[in-house]
Amino acid sequence: MAAAEGPPLPIEVTDENVANPFSDTQWTTLMSIMDTIIPSIQNDSSTDQNAHKSFSAEEFNTAVNSLRDILEKEHDIKIYEEYLNRKASDESKFQNTLKHAFGKLLPESARKGMAFILSTLDTRVGSMLLTGYTTSFHDQPIHIREAILESWRVSYLPTLNLVYKQMMVIAKNVWLNTSPSFRELVGIPGGPDHVKLEKPFENDFLQFNSGTAPEIVETDVVIVGSGCGGGVCAKNIAEAGHRVLVVDKAYHIPAAQLPLSEQNGLRKLFEGGAMLTSDDGSIAVAAGSAWGGGGTINWSASLQPQEFVRREWSQDKGLEVFESAEFQDCLDTVCKHMGVSSDHIRHNHANNNLLEGSRKLGFSAKAVPQNTGGKEHYCGHCTLGCGSSEKQGPAVAWLPDAVRAGAQMVEGFRVDHVIFDEDDPTKATGVKGLWTARDDTGEFDSEGRTTREVIVKAKKVIISSGTLWSPIILQNSGLRNYHIGRNLHLHPVNMLSAIFPTSTRPWEGGILTSVCTTFENLDGLGHGAKLETTVMLPSMFLVGFPWYSGLQFKRNALKFRNMNGFISIARDRDTGRVYPDPTTGTPRVKYTPSVFDRKHILEGVIGLAKIAYIQGAVEIHPFTSAGRPFIRDPNANPGAGITDPHFQNWIKEFREGGNKPPATSFSSAHQMGTCRMSRTEAEGVVDDKGRVWGCKGLYVADASVFPSASGVNPMVTNMAVAEWISRGVVGEMGKVEV
Repeated sequence: MAAAEGPPLPIEVTDENVANPFSDTQWTTLMSIMDTIIPSIQNDSSTDQNAHKSFSAEEFNTAVNSLRDILEKEHDIKIYEEYLNRKASDESKFQNTLKHAFGKLLPESARKGMAFILSTLDTRVGSMLLTGYTTSFHDQPIHIREAILESWRVSYLPTLNLVYKQMMVIAKNVWLNTSPSFRELVGIPGGPDHVKLEKPFENDFLQFNSGTAPEIVETDVVIVGSGCGGGVCAKNIAEAGHRVLVVDKAYHIPAAQLPLSEQNGLRKLFEGGAMLTSDDGSIAVAAGSAWGGGGTINWSASLQPQEFVRREWSQDKGLEVFESAEFQDCLDTVCKHMGVSSDHIRHNHANNNLLEGSRKLGFSAKAVPQNTGGKEHYCGHCTLGCGSSEKQGPAVAWLPDAVRAGAQMVEGFRVDHVIFDEDDPTKATGVKGLWTARDDTGEFDSEGRTTREVIVKAKKVIISSGTLWSPIILQNSGLRNYHIGRNLHLHPVNMLSAIFPTSTRPWEGGILTSVCTTFENLDGLGHGAKLETTVMLPSMFLVGFPWYSGLQFKRNALKFRNMNGFISIARDRDTGRVYPDPTTGTPRVKYTPSVFDRKHILEGVIGLAKIAYIQGAVEIHPFTSAGRPFIRDPNANPGAGITDPHFQNWIKEFREGGNKPPATSFSSAHQMGTCRMSRTEAEGVVDDKGRVWGCKGLYVADASVFPSASGVNPMVTNMAVAEWISRGVVGEMGKVEV
């Protein structure tokens, strides 16, 4: 069945019959938390201190006028009043989406834990333990509820820290996607303004009938995963004349339906609906779960690994290939195929500020090459899929070539384990898993769809399921190498928002087209932080914006159109691990940013603050625990630059405050290392050809084989490693004349 083109998928969950995963009393408590984060703000005509945050008429009018000043009085005063008046629970879309998030996206163990917390908050003893009051949370006036949330943020109890973070992220995200007035006030378009839609290559996917016995498919090479590693392998091996079958648990979404809305995109394109966090809640992990993998949702950044990384992998790790001319040829080959270039970039406001601010401060900065086929691609929505097909990821530039060479594809196929030969238990002979069809309308997240157990028999098995899933599949297959799932690198990130006097239209332009490298080697061994821009879609950026109170958050949210967003992203030295959830089998992440890596990130954030200041930001908000934002003194000497005493005092205070979790939240969009390549079996999972130690015919080809963190956006490195591994597979199998 071809994945048919058609209208965009639904923007939000609108079904009034969405099942509530909580009891009535639990739901009442949950909504009281949501209404504390996103409250109703009214004048003193209201007497309900629980439902509203009440102000005097004078104070309320001051708040309304301050909002109008932010947006230069562009709208009728009534819409500003409505914006303040409406709380989260006033919107049925908010409630339905919240039910879906907790019922469908949150792991069962986390949902049960949340239900326990909500029930506890409705008892006198439990409320006393968790809030310091015997009164149930939902019966407290809103100013007390705000104080309770703040106490959870700084609590010494990890559970309360985690509840605080989960509640903040979910409340902000859902509200930003369902508020009837926020987007109208800010002027955010529903999609990119500058993208010409092109008719893409259409994939045909294998389909299976329902049945009790497993469906059996035979091929030469089965590749598990359609991302950056799997796509490159599929093209090369198919073009060498071999039968190739690419399978992925994700589903293909045609370019005509891309980019998705923020809400739909997070649900349909990201692992766990973009709700995956480490066990301690210290870091949020954004990983692609789309046809094309991370290459469908990344930001086009196409940086090659630097000399100090290649030297470490070659000399310290004993993998000489990484300093070889052949590996450089692999890098150049994949870049050429994607038309990687920095020649056609038009920088948006944030990227211009990063480059120009770096120049003024003497920092090293440069343009970041893009995999956009040698075209200008002025689109800030590509993290939700590329509608123009200009971003040359796996679904555009690699898998179609594989299909043209005879490869076949299966979507919706979650592989459970590798199958081994009965007579030789070290020889991989295929994979087994569960295929789930689309429903009759073509949707792929509805209930009751056809399923079928499928066995793929193959001469070679390549696991390219990404850093989170590849180790899970190997462990499910009975492999017991100690390093499977360990050595996890995440490139942890702290973020910073800079607010400027006039509109920056932050949602426009290439997301990441510049980088500052001054802080990338702070220890002399290649560990430090790069300074980059970040995606500026409200529900992907403002969710991290510091929350001081409901009124302040609503006010700051309207400043979005004047913002630039930046990240300090570390090449982390220290690691975590991935392991399967005991109930669902899905990946769990155990990782806490270390003191060593946090120090580097903090220096990067300070560098970003200096860039923002020198470029004229009037407010600087680090997304850390270090206290107050910087507010520029309008009377400051403009000639002082970053030597402004007020700014220097703030920097000192900020550095002393630090970025220690749990109060500070970290994020990650890069996962590496859980099946790392090594010179011996005692040191890693695969050898220098990607072959799993102790196995025959079994390979891993994705970012999980990185010997350590790449230090750059990993797409090109991932593809080059897959190019190298697939060349070896073709060498072993030989080329077939067709």
